[in-house]
Amino acid sequence: MTRTEVDLGLARRMAAAAVEAATSLDALVSVAVVDGGGHLVCFERMDGAEIAGPVLAPDKAYTAVAHRARTHELAPLVMPGGPLAGMQSASHGRFVCFAGGIPLWSGQRVVAGVGVSGGTAEHDLACAEAAAEVFDAAEVTQ
Repeated sequence: MTRTEVDLGLARRMAAAAVEAATSLDALVSVAVVDGGGHLVCFERMDGAEIAGPVLAPDKAYTAVAHRARTHELAPLVMPGGPLAGMQSASHGRFVCFAGGIPLWSGQRVVAGVGVSGGTAEHDLACAEAAAEVFDAAEVTQ
């Protein structure tokens, strides 16, 4: 079985795509790409981006990998009474359950994740999707 791994070169191209998308949306974001273990591979913060981005972007990417789900899809599950209520307080508060985190799949495995923070929820998601498209293109060419 062949699977795509995210190395620094690919992670940098993904971050660049997210920043390019943010620029087109007139947003200022931070972008994090993590490997399959949730470890940071690449981080970019646009000049003037919010101060929370360096924490939230990596944590969104980590959450997406850890739960094999887009972070905004976890939001209804962590609400009071939901099946994952209280999850955001686990793992020293690293789990983030709002838009901007996407797991990246190679075959049947999550091999990486991307997280974006700093814009609106819609902007963060759009920028993360731009980064995921770069990964998907690399996955297809493998």
